[in-house]
Amino acid sequence: MSGIFGNMFDFNHNGKLDGFEKTAEYSFLSSVIEAEDKDDLFQAGINPEELEFMSGAERREILEDAGLDPDDYDF
Repeated sequence: MSGIFGNMFDFNHNGKLDGFEKTAEYSFLSSVIEAEDKDDLFQAGINPEELEFMSGAERREILEDAGLDPDDYDF
């Protein structure tokens, strides 16, 4: 059984993804999605690191003011 990236994460070449290989695939996919989210924030003039230190209400207001949906981001 291959993952969404085919056999890219089948490190032992047995045709199956074990727990470690599935975790590696998920981690890679999560980092790609997170990088895209950060690009969106930077394009809107928002520093993602600063958002992490804001309260939920402040973060929501900043994202809404930038025309972004706060529910699309997980902080």
